[in-house]
Amino acid sequence: MSFNFEATVKEITDFFKTEAKTETVVGESFQLGQFTCVPVIKFGLGLGYGGGEGKGGQQGKASGEGIGGGAGGGMGVEPIGFLVTHNDQISFIPTRTSRGLSAAFEKVPDLLEKFLEKKKTEKAETMA
Repeated sequence: MSFNFEATVKEITDFFKTEAKTETVVGESFQLGQFTCVPVIKFGLGLGYGGGEGKGGQQGKASGEGIGGGAGGGMGVEPIGFLVTHNDQISFIPTRTSRGLSAAFEKVPDLLEKFLEKKKTEKAETMA
């Protein structure tokens, strides 16, 4: 049995390319009134591999030959905030610190108010 390290690493990295995206972790960008909110993630990856082979027939050892190998890896994905755009302004609202999270919550009422005002205006225009 042979182990192709290069092919295995390629398969793993292809998997990460398709699965470790912001969209698959925390969702796609969304509109909230006049604001566009884009989630941002932090991604970390670690891989390790080891292998060896041996031959028997030595004094005190069993006879025969053997090959062994092993691999391991770990991945971490964490949402870290949102990019928020409005007209020509871009802001980053972090979710990691209490300051950033509270700043995000402080903006929610304003965002909702503007969104509801826009909906109310649109509804009035369609009825007129």
